Amino acid sequence: MALTFYTNPMSRGRIARWMLEEVAQPYDTVLVDWAGKPAALLEANPLGKVPTIVHDGAVVSEAAAICAYLAEAFPQAGLAPTAAERARYLRWMFFTAGPLEAAMVDKVLGVTVPPEREGMVGYATFAKAVDTLEAAVSESDYIAGERFTAADVYVGSAVGWFTQFGLLDKRPAFARYLERVEARPALTRARAIDDALIAAG
Repeated sequence: MALTFYTNPMSRGRIARWMLEEVAQPYDTVLVDWAGKPAALLEANPLGKVPTIVHDGAVVSEAAAICAYLAEAFPQAGLAPTAAERARYLRWMFFTAGPLEAAMVDKVLGVTVPPEREGMVGYATFAKAVDTLEAAVSESDYIAGERFTAADVYVGSAVGWFTQFGLLDKRPAFARYLERVEARPALTRARAIDDALIAAG
């Protein structure tokens, strides 16, 4: 089966790289320069966004969707949710990709939501979004339960990035969660690949 990965090592492509290393299937990498997008990428994804994968002709973009897709496409990796895990798996992956991401972007942009408009933005307030995430990662060892799943690739990446850039406080719950998810050998491999690409410049 053909699996092509369009990425830039200084992008959310790092999330998809981690997931690709978790499923441990062969894939071809196409590096995307911000100045010029490959025609094949634009054909697959007119926005030219990375990460994008093409798996036997099926196009998947958006990092959370790529994580979920790969977990289902390669069930032998054991990263798709069980029936008991599915609700939390979907809830927290979509919360992180939607309301939490929006809260973080608004924070960076200096957007202040008036109290009377909080119901319109999906995350209510920045503080409530962060508190909700803290409660989610505190409920069990991993975001969907006691087992690492593809949702942890996405949520773990987000917690790591938002903490690194000072958008999330370094709360003990976040530190404990990151310690667990960042111990994954696949993440070590993925980081080494992307860091080498950045160094090669």
